[in-house]
Amino acid sequence: MPRPSPLRAWWAQRSPAAGAAVMATGIVSVGLHLTGYEVLSRIALAVACAAWLGLAADFVVRLLRQRERWVAEAATPGALTAVAATTVLGTRFSALDWQPLAEALLALAAVLCPVLLVAVVRHWRRRMPGAVFLGCVATQGLAVLGATLAAAEGAAWLARAAMVLFWLGLVLYCVALACFDLRQVAEGAGDHWVAGGALAISALAGSKIVAADSAALYLWNDDNDGVLRFMTAVVLVLDLAWYAVLLVAEFVRPRLRYDVRRWATVFPLGMTAAATLSVSSALDVPWLDGLGEVLLWIAVAAWLAVAAGMITATRAAATSAAAPQDVRSTAPR
Repeated sequence: MPRPSPLRAWWAQRSPAAGAAVMATGIVSVGLHLTGYEVLSRIALAVACAAWLGLAADFVVRLLRQRERWVAEAATPGALTAVAATTVLGTRFSALDWQPLAEALLALAAVLCPVLLVAVVRHWRRRMPGAVFLGCVATQGLAVLGATLAAAEGAAWLARAAMVLFWLGLVLYCVALACFDLRQVAEGAGDHWVAGGALAISALAGSKIVAADSAALYLWNDDNDGVLRFMTAVVLVLDLAWYAVLLVAEFVRPRLRYDVRRWATVFPLGMTAAATLSVSSALDVPWLDGLGEVLLWIAVAAWLAVAAGMITATRAAATSAAAPQDVRSTAPR
């Protein structure tokens, strides 16, 4: 029986958390689009799509051929990156006016989310890593894409559904915060940043819902609109506070070694930038544009650093996997 290639062997050991790479790349594409760097945005989108297709194919293969492994992985927080990554790509496609594709991705995410979320929440416990916040991220991802499509297509029911998901996501955030091990701020391998990233996508969801309202739709009255605007601003401020705390912790205790969970660092960096830019537009706070663009380029730099680390780690793993075969081929007979 032929020996599997080193790259295939490495891919087979991929964890569900690898979906964070698609989330990170997709939201960087969204941020670049919001700031007018369309060529770079589309390059990032192409990379994200290629990675999403690979992970989606692997998801289906494991479901059909490795059912026990699929069920076990579906109960881990990292499985929810599949939902979040799908909604981020859908949001970017909607910005390109590819609404049918965005709708298809929303439908797919809406089917996956309840199944995975129930499986994951059942295993929540005390002192969990930052991945515990992915329940909030997945729910708010649906809210973001739903509100984006509601604005594009004038669908009031989608906007109202997004509003429900927005509040549900905040509830899930509070529950996750109670389970989060705060020591991860100083010790985490990268996914501790999702503590802030979940608030960032919540702020983005709030801004998208605000932007979806119009005189033609009249989704809610002025009081409800005021509450939504206030909560969106509060959530963004809390996200920026988390950003500052986590950044200081990185300088105090650097963790420079590559880990796949570092993609879960890039995602909050990019999401905070996108949320800041979107809130600036939705709430009419122009000075946030400059801050959002600065945060975006920090996210781009982090993406490049983590991508370089991933390539180096992959090459090392492939070389290591090939080494025993090389040794056998040169051993004396």
